[in-house]
Parts: sequence; structure tokens; C-alpha cells
Amino acid sequence: MNKKQISMVTWSLLLANIMSGLDATIINTAIPAIVSDLHGIQYMGWIVACFLLGMSVSVPIWSKLGERMGNKFAFELSLILFIVGSLLEGIAPNIYFFLIARILMGVGAGGMGSLPYVIVGFIYPNIKRRTVILSYIAASFSAACIAGPLVGGWIVDALSWHWVFYINVPLGLISIILSFVFYRDVHKAKEKVHFDKMGAFTLIAGLSCFLVGIQMLGLASGIMVAAFVIIGIALLVAFIFVENKADSPVVPLSVFMNKALVGDFILFALAWGAYISVNTYLPMWSQAILGTSALIGGMTLIPNSIFDIVGSQSAPYFLRHFSNYRLLIIDFTLIVITVLGLILVPMNTPYQILMIIAALSGLGVGSIFVILQIKVQIDASEKDMAPATSLSFLIRILAQTVMAAIYGVIMNLALARGIAGHRGITMTMMNKLSDAESAKSLPTALLPIMRRIFHSGIIEIMYVALFLMICAYVVNFIYNRHEAKKAAE
Repeated sequence: MNKKQISMVTWSLLLANIMSGLDATIINTAIPAIVSDLHGIQYMGWIVACFLLGMSVSVPIWSKLGERMGNKFAFELSLILFIVGSLLEGIAPNIYFFLIARILMGVGAGGMGSLPYVIVGFIYPNIKRRTVILSYIAASFSAACIAGPLVGGWIVDALSWHWVFYINVPLGLISIILSFVFYRDVHKAKEKVHFDKMGAFTLIAGLSCFLVGIQMLGLASGIMVAAFVIIGIALLVAFIFVENKADSPVVPLSVFMNKALVGDFILFALAWGAYISVNTYLPMWSQAILGTSALIGGMTLIPNSIFDIVGSQSAPYFLRHFSNYRLLIIDFTLIVITVLGLILVPMNTPYQILMIIAALSGLGVGSIFVILQIKVQIDASEKDMAPATSLSFLIRILAQTVMAAIYGVIMNLALARGIAGHRGITMTMMNKLSDAESAKSLPTALLPIMRRIFHSGIIEIMYVALFLMICAYVVNFIYNRHEAKKAAE
């Protein structure tokens, strides 16, 4: 491709990343209005979990589809699915329709999040120039994450939550047009690439059954929950057997024979599983408990995104002076302070304090990402570096998917217990509490009790996140302590 074509394709990739970044944070400001309008507070955790489920099951598939059909086709298809999913979410008549559309949108986001990095590798053969472009793509995602809460809060307050999804349509169409007109796929699909259909099926079906089973806890009979979980585990076991025999596996299992990599993957899972509790429920605290607008609620996450950039940019400097082991302890402690802060501060804590707490978690997780991502590539052999890097991305998504489901269950159980203990409070009323405008119609005398019920659910979620971080300290000690000893010698 000539310079103009490459430039236009780069803009297409940047737009895709901006949409991904916006959706990562804009949805958190819209969740209260969505569950209030669609009467789905019981499914609040599903809104995040369904999107992550779509991403997690599709990420390994997109890379294989790119090998077989070309990265241009795969990228444009992922954009189409993202746009269609966004449009369907915007017109959703009920929570069930919304959640199905959310999964479709997540499938598209899986390709949008992984394929641009592959495409840049092919259209920018010069390593230095490629590094610059990758930094632009990462910066566009972070900037969109910062803008997401402000944009989302303003849209929900000024228009409606539906427009949070409609704005993806014009941006997505521009990205598709730029790719379609200017992209000349320099990476030709290999003629004999075998698509592991059985591996893909067992992975998608296994993860879907397992995660749906977890989400149904408290909402369906124990037999049905157990059936989904058992079927899911059985399919994932079958997936392992299939991948062992596959010529071109969806997920290369050989990387799990590397002890150091296994430690990296576990730390990624624990850190991201804990982090999503803060990222999802902090805006809910502001809106449902403090009664702020969606705009103010979304602003609680802005320091999180800003300090995420600070953490990621400062990590290379500190890596030159400290071991991975010690830096991870510091970063884990920042997240622990965040979680403990939300457990210990009173229910009526000003949202400015919540913003400071959010900043600490962003600083920690931004640094953790750089440390572990570099460590994954160092710990993997040259042969396994690419699949190990992709797998680390998949594991982060899976950790968020599983924990979003578990946190949703914890909140549902807390709400159910609270309602059972107070006559006159219903789940419909709890739905209204999560949206500032709808909450105005609730009985004033019952608002403090309802807010305490909601607060109790968030506290229980934070205790689980704290347990995950304690496990992270232990895993870091087991796998990385030897690095600190070598550095001391």
C-alpha cells in the first residue's frame, strides 16, 4: 500500500480502538438508567458479563479467521457485528433482548480489540515506526476511556441511555469505509490453514455453559445451575483433548507447560478479576447510594483512567531499578488500598473521595499490565511469544467475565436478603434507586434503608476482590520471589 492508504487504514484502526475504549467505560455510567428502564437490576452483572463472554469466546477465533480469510475481511466483519450489536442494544424493548445484543456486540469487540495489533504488524514492517503507531493506538484507547464517563454521563442526562450505543453506528461505518476503500491486505491467508472447528465449538460452548450457569445462581433452580456448570466443565475438558490432537489449535496448550508463564497468567487473572469490581460498582455507588446524576457518577472513573496511563508510562522506568517481584507487591497494594477503602469508608462518602480511591486502582493496574505483559513475552520462547501474548489477553477477559458474573450473583443475593427483611421494599423499587431521576418517585422514608441494602451488596463484592488480591500476593511470592533474590545477588 502507498502512504495514503496506510494512513487511512491506520485511522480506521484508531476509530475502532476509540469505540472499544468508549464502551469500556461509557457503559458503567449508563447501567443505572438501563436497569431502571428495562427493569433488570437482577441482571445488572449480566450487562458486563455478557459483553465479556462474547469477547472471551471470540478472541481466539478472530486470529484464526484472519489467517484463513485475511485480516481485512476479519476486521471489517468484527466492526459490522459491533455496530449491529450496538444498534440492537439501543432499540432493546426488554432486558433479555438487550443481553443477547450485548453478547453480539462483545463478539465484534473481540476482533476489534485483537486484530488491529496484528494488522499494524503487517502494514508497518519498520519496527520503530510500528512502535510509534502502536503507542497511538494504545493512547487512543486510554483517551476514549477517560472521555467515556463524561460523554456517557452527558448523553444519559441530556438524551437517553439509548444514544450511548447509537453513537457507535456512525463511527463504525466510517471505520469500515476507510478499511474497505484503502486496505490492501498484505497478509494473504495461507492456503492450507486448518480451522480447528471442533476446538472452537468446544471452547465457545464450554465457556458459555459454565458462565451462564454461574450467572443463574440465585435466579434459577440448583439443578439447572449445576447442569450448566457440569456441561460447561465437561466441554472444556473435551476442548483440552481436542487441542492436544489438533494440527492448528485454537489455543496452543504447550504454553501451559511453562511454569513462569502459568504464574504470569494467574496474576493477570487475579488482578483483573479484582479490578473489575471497582471499575463496575464505583459509578453505581455514586448514583444509587449518593444519588448523583449519571454524569457525576461517570466522573468517578476519570481519575482511574488518567492514572492508568500514568502507571503504564512509569512502569518501564521503575523496571530498570526494581525487580518484578517488588513492583508487583507495590501495585497489588495500591489495589488493596482501593478495595479496603471502599469497605471502610462510610456510605455517604463524598464522590470526590471515591475519585481519589479510583485513581489508586488505576495507577496500580496500569503498571501491572506493563510489567506482566513484558514478563509474558520474556518468559515465553520466541516460538510461543505471539500465542502467549494473545493468551494473556484472553485470560484477562475471562477473569473479568467470570468475576463479573460472580459479583452480579453476590449483588443479587444481597438485594434479595435486604428486600426480604424489609416490608414495603420491592425489587422494582430497587431498580428505580439506581437512576437518579427514577429515584425521585420513591418514598423518601425508605431511601436510607434501600441505600443500605445496595451498599451491603457492594461491600460483599469488595471482600471477594480483597481475597483475590491476597491470593495475588501468594502467587507472586511463589513464582517471582527468586527474581528478587537474583537481583540482590
